[in-house]
Amino acid sequence: MQPITLDFNGYTITTDKAQMKVGDLHRWLSTEAYWSVNIPLDTVQTAFDNSFCIGAIIDGRQIAYARLITDYATFAYLADVFVEEGHRGKGISKKMMEILFDIDWVKKLRAIKLATSDAHELYRKYGFKELANPEKNMEIRRADVYR
Repeated sequence: MQPITLDFNGYTITTDKAQMKVGDLHRWLSTEAYWSVNIPLDTVQTAFDNSFCIGAIIDGRQIAYARLITDYATFAYLADVFVEEGHRGKGISKKMMEILFDIDWVKKLRAIKLATSDAHELYRKYGFKELANPEKNMEIRRADVYR
């Protein structure tokens, strides 16, 4: 699978993991992301290694990220989407989502899910809706696992 890399308003947006900065991802996820405060570096690294990732880089720093946890054939879960505060409002997350959802194998997935507390309108633009059958969905929730 050939990585996608392009320039977007001075940012490099890429699916090439070799260009991404796991240390930058860990710093943000472990201190700023409400869903993963205190997440260990080795956990971020393992998640990164086992996901399809996209990110935005400027001046050698990774300032945006998202990953699809996927089997590349039928299902994906969109996770860890972020843009650093100083870079928000510049269309970076929209461009990353546009790139992700335009990839041929992603277009063929039967289901893509996500959880968000504050970005419903962004994701509706890419076809996400509330669960059709929430009564069929179950989860194990371990909110304190990184403490």
